[in-house]
Amino acid sequence: MKEEKRKGKAVVVGGSIAGLSCAHALIAAGWEVVVLEKTSSPPTGCATGAGLGIDPLAQKLLQSWLKQPKILDLTTLPLTIDQNQVTDGGKKINRMLTRDEDFNFKAVYWSDLHSLLYKALPPEIVRWGHAFLSFSISDGKTFARVKSKILQTGDVIEVVGDLLIAADGCLSSIRQSFLPDLKLRYSGYCAWRGVLNFSDNENSETILGLKKAFPDLGKCLYFDLGSKTHTVFYELLNKRINWIWYVNQPEPQLKGNSVTMKVSDVMIENMHEAADRVWLPELVNVIRETKEPFLNVIYDSEPLDQIVWDNVVLIGDAAHPTTPHGLRSTNMSILDAAVLGKCLEKWGVENLNSALQEYQSTRLPVISQQVLFSRRLGRIKQGLVVPDRGPFDPIIASQEECEELQQKNMPFLSDVPSILSNVVK
Repeated sequence: MKEEKRKGKAVVVGGSIAGLSCAHALIAAGWEVVVLEKTSSPPTGCATGAGLGIDPLAQKLLQSWLKQPKILDLTTLPLTIDQNQVTDGGKKINRMLTRDEDFNFKAVYWSDLHSLLYKALPPEIVRWGHAFLSFSISDGKTFARVKSKILQTGDVIEVVGDLLIAADGCLSSIRQSFLPDLKLRYSGYCAWRGVLNFSDNENSETILGLKKAFPDLGKCLYFDLGSKTHTVFYELLNKRINWIWYVNQPEPQLKGNSVTMKVSDVMIENMHEAADRVWLPELVNVIRETKEPFLNVIYDSEPLDQIVWDNVVLIGDAAHPTTPHGLRSTNMSILDAAVLGKCLEKWGVENLNSALQEYQSTRLPVISQQVLFSRRLGRIKQGLVVPDRGPFDPIIASQEECEELQQKNMPFLSDVPSILSNVVK
């Protein structure tokens, strides 16, 4: 009688999309999984939620975990067009710079995607209200011991697993224990963000005006470039407009463990007045009518030399803090999880080191180039200096210079890692 293989156990710190994706991928690989998340309950649609663009490979991976046919289609809107255009703030006119009609992404609200992933997991997997405290690795490097505090009771508990997965975001405390000198790199700009819900008022002057000025809303990812600034906006399911406006400024002083700043009414009013000077009135109206816009400070980091230490592995933003211009953060997280799951399935818990080394060698070259490309793309669109060219001016840029703005130039964008070839046939 064949001896049954021992089942591996993973402790995932962080219950965002990266952590939940890991849970799905590892369960599919036959592993036991515990996810520790400090927030007290599953998030619902909230004012500070944001839109995401999901690429074709990530769509297939999500569908393989969600099981229900077409559920992703029912929660997303197609983004079939990637369009860059320039707005002359003085003349209040715009013109197209580049247009790619073979884009094939999907737009989804962050909390909608999170909810899909969470509801498709067994109920006992995610432990809400568990704040990560510390971890230790056994002397023989055979298991990880993770301490967390149950916020509701104050009790401290330990969870032991063969593998610790750090899915604790760009400010990862687990990463810091291995790389104490690593500092995030401020991009030179911040992002005002918001989601305008127009479900109760879809025939308002604001919405009708926006759709007239930007007729492909509902299927287009619009990048609007001004002088040393740019916006991104697109429609989400259920009558919502997601918008982001990047503003060059000195690095703000952040408080607490978050890259989102508290904003005052005065800051919002100043932002509205600045928008009037830069963008078309149709877009300014959307920005003005958005309740509770918020401000993200934009960071990335130099690509890491490693993302695996013994039986600890980094995934998602913990492994590759990145600027958002290539729509990579969530897509990289989903792919990290899928590759990690398949490596663990291939090698088994008894060959954990080989599995983690294959994960690292598969992902590191890809994420490193994608982080650097996203950085370059952001600096170009913000009119900042890049090493091999002067500051980009969208009003006088050549067609060749404008072609650099397209998402399809992202390195490895269409590559499928060989270990996933059976998943995404």
